[in-house]
Amino acid sequence: MSAENPPSEFPRLARRYALAGPAGAIEVASAWPEAPRRGMALICHPHPLFGGTMDNKVVTTLERVFLELGLKTLRFNFRGVGASAGVHDNGVAEGDDVAALVAWLRAVLPDHALWLAGFSFGSHVAARMARAVGAVQLVSIAPPVTKWDFDAISPGCPWLVVQGEQDEVVEPEAVYRWAAARPDPPTLIRMADTSHFFHGRLVELRQHLHQALSDRLPPPA
Repeated sequence: MSAENPPSEFPRLARRYALAGPAGAIEVASAWPEAPRRGMALICHPHPLFGGTMDNKVVTTLERVFLELGLKTLRFNFRGVGASAGVHDNGVAEGDDVAALVAWLRAVLPDHALWLAGFSFGSHVAARMARAVGAVQLVSIAPPVTKWDFDAISPGCPWLVVQGEQDEVVEPEAVYRWAAARPDPPTLIRMADTSHFFHGRLVELRQHLHQALSDRLPPPA
């Protein structure tokens, strides 16, 4: 997949293509909502070394919610995943991938508010980059607060966290303690009987996200 001829405008139809990144081509998938608002959402996927890609079901659920809320969406594969060039960097250089994609989004949608979202590993990359790229809303699904440093992160925008109470990968109680101890605690949604990958709970996840985010939307386009 080559990034030599990227779209000069945000595609009106759902498409997969490549955009230029600091390590080479970044494989992306974009979609346009039925009732557009002046907002765009960039979605980060779970850990690449454990099978995480932009086609993960939680990632595509986030995409669906944002489209239903009227935001243009861009999900992507981090460096070294799928057709994206480069090698995994434990979340460090992955922040450069986010910055490059935000730069393209701002070029093609200059008057749009930026939302950042991430699931598991992707939630840390998104949270770490939120202030630097000027996000106005941050959404974190199952943030691994004991594996990466979330304590020093200050996103500079409203922060929504969703955590399953039966998560077998991310320790739920650690997330609850971390959220409660922050000087600027995020809005926290606890989902009962919910595992890390939200098996059988994706519809409920959509409903929670709609309820929590519907009053924060940018104006219609």
